[in-house]
Amino acid sequence: MRNISPKIFIDGREVDYLEGKYKLAGTLTAATLNFKLPLAYGGRMKLWNKEVTLYLNESDASPIFRGWIKRTNPTFNEIEIRAEDALGYMLKGGEDSVAKIVLTDRDNLDGLTAGAAIQDAIKRAKLDGKLKTDFIGNTTPVVGSTDKPFRGNVNVLDIVKTFLNKAVDTTGTLPRPNIARIIDDGTNSQFVVELESDITSTTANIKKVFTERDNITKLNIINKKVPTVITVNGANNVSATFTHDTAIEALDRNYFEVTNNNLSSPAACLDFAKNLFEANLALQYEYTFETFEGAYLEENDIIKIETDEPEFAGNYRIIGKNINFSPAKFSIKLTINRRPPVLAEYIASLDN
Repeated sequence: MRNISPKIFIDGREVDYLEGKYKLAGTLTAATLNFKLPLAYGGRMKLWNKEVTLYLNESDASPIFRGWIKRTNPTFNEIEIRAEDALGYMLKGGEDSVAKIVLTDRDNLDGLTAGAAIQDAIKRAKLDGKLKTDFIGNTTPVVGSTDKPFRGNVNVLDIVKTFLNKAVDTTGTLPRPNIARIIDDGTNSQFVVELESDITSTTANIKKVFTERDNITKLNIINKKVPTVITVNGANNVSATFTHDTAIEALDRNYFEVTNNNLSSPAACLDFAKNLFEANLALQYEYTFETFEGAYLEENDIIKIETDEPEFAGNYRIIGKNINFSPAKFSIKLTINRRPPVLAEYIASLDN
C-alpha cells in the first residue's frame, strides 16, 4: 500500500490545512473538496476561482482531485473553503446558471458521433478552459445524431446524457450502458467516455480485494429492491411480461417496465425479461463500507469482496468514495454496487 500523506495546493502552492473532506459521488456529478485553513493564513489570499489540487502522496504524478474554489466561509479563527471539479462548470456555467449552448438549423451538432458532439458542445460552452477533451474517446457502439436534433438553448449536460442513453452495448448476455467521467492527466482535467465495466466477466480486471478480516473496518449491506414483474417492450409494438410468483411471495410485487428496440418478438421480450430478473436476483446487494485502503480507486473500477456470507461475496463496481483527512487522521468510505449491466432506461429507474 502506498503511503498516504495528503497535500493540498492552491495555484500550485502547498497550504497548511487543518482538515479536509473529498467526495466523489460519481454518475456525472461534480466531485468536491472541502477544507479548512487558519484564518490568519487564508484571509490574506484572494481565493475565488483559484485552482486547487489534492495529492495523496507527494510522489504522485497526478492529483486525486483538481478543482476550483467556489465558496469561502470565514469563521472566528479559520476559513472554510469549498472547491468543485470541472464537472461543476458543466452543471453550472456561472455562479447560478447552467451551462447551455444555442443550436439552430444552420449551426448545430447534427451528423457528429457522440464523442465529437460532446467535445464540440464543451468547446461551444467555453468549458474547455477547465475541462479538456483530448482523450474523450467514443461510445461503444459508436452512435450519431439523435432522433430529435438538438435545437434552441440546450443544456450541455443534457446533451451528454442523451448520447450516453442512446449508446448501449449489446454484445454480451445483457446490454451495457456507457458512462462519462473525469480523469486527470497530471496537468488538466480530461472528460472521457467509456463502457461501464462488466463485473460478471471472467476476465474482469479486479483492482482490489476487500475482506472483513483484513481491510474493512465498518460494513453496511443494503438489500436492493428486485423487480418481480417485468414487462419488456420490443420493436413494432411487441411485448411480454415475466412474473415470478415465488419471488413475489418472498420479495413482494415490484413492477418494472423497460424498452429494448433490438427485440422483435414476444418470445425474445420474455427471454430478456427473465434475464433481467435473474441478474437482479443474483446481484441485489450494495455495500457502503469504511476502510483504510483503496484511496486511489476510481469510478468504474472493479473490486472483489470476500466474506463468509456467499450471497454477499463477489465483484463490485466503484460508484463513489469519501475521504476524510487531517495532518493526523485519514479514513476512506467507498460506495460500490454490482448493479447488473442493463438498458439505460432501467439504470435511470434505480436512481429515482
